[in-house]
Amino acid sequence: MSLDFFDTTPFASNPLKTKSDLHAFCTALLDPLAAHTSPGGARIRIGYTGTHFDEAAAQLEGFSRPIWGLAALLAGGGAYAGTERWVRGFGAGTDPAGPEFWGHMRDKDQRMVECSAIGYAIAVAREQLWDPLSAEAKAHFEAWLGGMNDKEMPNTNWLWFRVFANLGLSKVGSSHFSAARMKADMDHLDTFYIGQGWSRDGPEGVVQLDYYSSSFAIQYSQLIYSKLAQDTDPERCEEYRNRARTFAQDFVHYWDEEGRGVPFGRSLTYRFAMSSFWGALAFADVDLPAPLTWGVVKGLQLRNIRWWAKQPGAYAPDGTFTIGFVYPNLNMTENYNSPGSPYWAFLSFISLALPETHPFWAAAEAPYPTAALPSPRALYQPLHIATHLGGHTYILSSGQQCSYPVKQSAAKYGKFAYSSAFGYSVPAGSLTLEEHAADSALALSADGGETWKVRRATRAARFEGARDGGAQWLRAEWHPWPDVTVETWLVPPTPATPLWHVRVHRIRTARALQSAEGAWAVYGQRADGRALEPAGGDGDEAAGTHEAVGIARAVSRAGVSGIAALALAVGSGGGGARAGRALRTDANTNLMVPRAVLPTLLGEHDAAEEDLWLATAVFGLPSQGAAEGARPGWQAEWVKRPAVPQEILALIGA
Repeated sequence: MSLDFFDTTPFASNPLKTKSDLHAFCTALLDPLAAHTSPGGARIRIGYTGTHFDEAAAQLEGFSRPIWGLAALLAGGGAYAGTERWVRGFGAGTDPAGPEFWGHMRDKDQRMVECSAIGYAIAVAREQLWDPLSAEAKAHFEAWLGGMNDKEMPNTNWLWFRVFANLGLSKVGSSHFSAARMKADMDHLDTFYIGQGWSRDGPEGVVQLDYYSSSFAIQYSQLIYSKLAQDTDPERCEEYRNRARTFAQDFVHYWDEEGRGVPFGRSLTYRFAMSSFWGALAFADVDLPAPLTWGVVKGLQLRNIRWWAKQPGAYAPDGTFTIGFVYPNLNMTENYNSPGSPYWAFLSFISLALPETHPFWAAAEAPYPTAALPSPRALYQPLHIATHLGGHTYILSSGQQCSYPVKQSAAKYGKFAYSSAFGYSVPAGSLTLEEHAADSALALSADGGETWKVRRATRAARFEGARDGGAQWLRAEWHPWPDVTVETWLVPPTPATPLWHVRVHRIRTARALQSAEGAWAVYGQRADGRALEPAGGDGDEAAGTHEAVGIARAVSRAGVSGIAALALAVGSGGGGARAGRALRTDANTNLMVPRAVLPTLLGEHDAAEEDLWLATAVFGLPSQGAAEGARPGWQAEWVKRPAVPQEILALIGA
């Protein structure tokens, strides 16, 4: 019996090519929320999981985040029959004497986050969302929204949420609008700017440049502001458009031909919010830098939304979002992810606010501009190297870390590489290697394999090599224990070996260690759904695993992942060759697939006064489009081995 009917969504038949298609997708996601909406309309409760903030704020989150799409739809001339639910909700949620009151804001309150969508909504769709309210409801509404102006906020992208609250209040002529508060917030937010289009998410000192620096918050907010505040703050608005032009030339490297963005950092349950920057460029009427055109930008956003519309695990049977990435997965989320959190994805409906005549909609969709993009490409501010060589889009990463406690932060910021196709994995526990799922990482144990540590915080992260068009790589230091120092070099692929990248580690250790170095985690099942077996065994001959001294590999419908030790003079602490193992990771550790296998090299290393050097080559070739499995010719690329740069070999003395 075919089970293909499980691998579809209610939205998969929508071609998502035109504005009307996107309108239909937006309304199809809004409709299921009616069954989860409170009688007064002010709260939406989709599920029963908890967050670090209170339940009223979580239900406000469910109410507010879909407004990003609803308001854009209305601002662009569209209509939605369920709009009245939100109009009623504005009245009920801000009435302090009512049963659905959202609660007064306090310092650093989650309610502040939700004010961003609310302020934006009344700024762009005043006639539909503000004007229908009674005088009493308007008074309650503006008093509640303006209540954040005298409250303390985190020194992060949150300040943008108060800017948008004030922007909305200014557009409806409210006396609760504070021009001084908005200017002070804007001036402080501008201190986050670090150059080349990038802004950090908070105070100086920690590099954390994930999607919050682009589509989730900062770049997106700057672009919306540059359109809505053009008449009152023209110089700042032009500066934001200039930043976006520069930033776009880096950000384009995080996408692939199929529309997938590279999963990196936190809050990935926001899903296609990842691509909202591209729609915001259009909303702000930014003059595009080459090689971007409106056809390219349109393709970048719509391909991403199309890809997400076809991911069955992203949606519950009733059409609401699940919590997770490609499938329901609380393991990879943060403690601020409520059932309503994923509706931040509605940021990407911003292009619905544009008329059909806008170049974004009028242009013919263009493919991803692979040939026009240099690859590999050094991205200096985020300390990434992006590559599209060999049909695999991924980044090498060193130097980022979260400035405050975030669940699974070592996995979200500390891995060596992040792939648009293979994603990354998060630990399911703290003991076995299967629980750790240490893909794109070097895991070390000092207690005989009882516990393991991976890279989280780095020091002295930097680029090395030639900036004048020559080869470059990343170098960083990390300290799993006070008496253990690891330096890691990450070298991108070359045209000669496009499917391989290189890692070199120098370990200085006063204790004996075990090591486990992982390649890409890959879908770990055969064609019949059973677990992958050794290649050549019973089952599908085109798929399977391979283990040998210094080598591990897995081939499945998702493509090929492999790892190989490179021969070096390893010093007195070597402890012998590393063993290859195709490790079956715990279920629900990988973002892209719930059942994965991880090619891994296992080593044992003595304490030593001399440096221990490990050199590793990592192979990755994802399947392409609808064609599942390893692409033809991968074996010829597998037998090649990449070279370690001469500058690194000189340090080793090899």
